[in-house]
Amino acid sequence: MTESPAPFSHDAEAKRKVVNRLRRAQGQLNAVIEAVESDSHCRDVVQQLSAVSKALDRAGFLVISTALRECMSDNEREDQLNPEELEKLFLSLA
Repeated sequence: MTESPAPFSHDAEAKRKVVNRLRRAQGQLNAVIEAVESDSHCRDVVQQLSAVSKALDRAGFLVISTALRECMSDNEREDQLNPEELEKLFLSLA
């Protein structure tokens, strides 16, 4: 298995945004766990789960879009994702 390129090697701002989204998702997931443990209404649990899912999806799409920008701007790197790999990653989030 080949190692994938680091999508944030040149984009510190994108890295910061992804980390923020993941931390937000982590907090929301903690809220889901607390809601389940405290027997909260199913509506509240599902709303929190939806928020976690959306935050993770947005983080994933940002990772992929950053990798795509890297591929378009630096075609010389050996470890760049090819278009088929990018499409597969993108569709894995769909």
